[in-house]
This record gives sequence, C-alpha cells and structure tokens, in this order.
Amino acid sequence: MTTDTSGAPGTATDTDPAEEWRRWHERRVFAVSAPYGPLSLTGTHWLTDFPEGRLPAVPGVWRADGEDVVLTAGDGDGLTADGVPLTGEIRLTADTGPFEDSRIATGSRRLVVLRREGLWAVRDFDPGSPARRSFLGIEAAPYDGDWALTGHFRPYESRTILLPNADGRERDFTLGGEISFSVDGTDHTFQAAVEPDGSLWVVFADTTSGTDSFRFRFLRPPAPDADGTVSVDLNRAVLPPCAFADHFLCPFPPPGNRLPIAVPAGERRLLTG
Repeated sequence: MTTDTSGAPGTATDTDPAEEWRRWHERRVFAVSAPYGPLSLTGTHWLTDFPEGRLPAVPGVWRADGEDVVLTAGDGDGLTADGVPLTGEIRLTADTGPFEDSRIATGSRRLVVLRREGLWAVRDFDPGSPARRSFLGIEAAPYDGDWALTGHFRPYESRTILLPNADGRERDFTLGGEISFSVDGTDHTFQAAVEPDGSLWVVFADTTSGTDSFRFRFLRPPAPDADGTVSVDLNRAVLPPCAFADHFLCPFPPPGNRLPIAVPAGERRLLTG
C-alpha cells in the first residue's frame, strides 16, 4: 500500500489497491509509448547472419571482433558516436543503459549493441516506427482483488534449460525456484527466474492465451520475504516486449508454467489503429 503525502484537506492518505493499479497501468502505457520504448524497435540484426557486415537499413559496416564490435563508417553514412559525427573505425562494447543513451545514432534512430550468449547483434530503435504511430493503448482487465494472491517461494539450485524464443531460436533460461499459490482452493505452481535484486520473473500462459489474451505473459513478483511469502498479483501480468515488436527475444513459458485455468486479470493485448 502506498501513502499520499500531499496533505491536501479532505483527501485519503491511503491509496486503495484499485487506484494504485490504475496509476501503475498509466505508467506502463507511458513507458511503452515512449520514443525509445519497445514499440520503436524495428530490427534486431545478428552479425553472424551478415558476414559481409552490411545490416538491413542500417548504415556502416559492422563486424564482431572477439570482445568488441568494430563499426566502420563512411562520410555519407550519417552516423554519430557519442553525439559526434563518425567517420572511420570505432570499437564498441554492449550497451547497458537506456536505449536512448546508446553510443551510436543516425538521426533520431538509436543503434544499440547487444551481446547474448556470446553472439553480437545490433538493435535499431526508431521513434517514427509504424508500430509506435499506430499504438492506441493496452487492453487490460479492471483491477480485481481476487487475483491479488499470496504465494510461497521455494528456491532451488539454479537450473538452466533450453527454451524456444519468440524469434524462433532456442536459448538458455535459468530458473531459480518455484512459486506455489492457490486459486479457488486448487494449488498451482510457477517456475521462476531470480533477478540480481532478488525479485522474480515468471513467464506463463493460461487458457486465455492466444484467444482472449496474448499467447503468453510476464509477471514480475517482488523479492520474497524471509519466510518465502511473495505477492502473486496477477492484475500486474504484463504483455512481453515481443507483443509490441517482433524483434525482441522473449522466451516462451517453461514446462509447467501453462496454467489449466483462465486468468482474466492483467494486460490482454495491444490496441492499434
């Protein structure tokens, strides 16, 4: 529960869960529609797929060289590095900050260097993307307190499994524990990854997936309490990045994370026009 510290006369000091969810949903829509949010991703280009170094619609010549990517730019490429026009050769490492802070740009586009499982790629973020222009919002179910569940997290020795990703490739996915929870008296479990800050990451599907909602969704529970108690608020189930752009590498749900029930709560689908 959050607290309103405005001190305005006649206002409630405690925000009710439905209002807190509404504000969270507004922040989600704002973040998704930002100039360099997920809607602006127009391409993820793996350098191994382009041995000649020429990427689709991306200026310059890009090649992997051990722990770096080497970019060679000509006078007419229109590339900048750290805001300065680039000609000649520059060595790059993976970008780790916000997409808009990537070192390489061409006009308003940001070219983000990515490394995944030893392979290099360049992502192209364009604020003028068709997906961003056509975005109308995110369809989400109204808040329902019945889906704000409490679960128990049981950590186990990390297990790395191979999962299909939305781009058609298989990649390693490391699981760090299991969340148990109950819906209408029936027990269910999620296998979860553990993030560096202790929070959890669940990739799941249910019987609405692919019909009344996107084909799978993400849930990001906070770090469990010392006794393993953890919030499983399915009102905050979110669309994965690949729901907004085809070029993200979203993993599919691991075995056991496909619930045999409908979860009508949370985000459902993208609204476009």
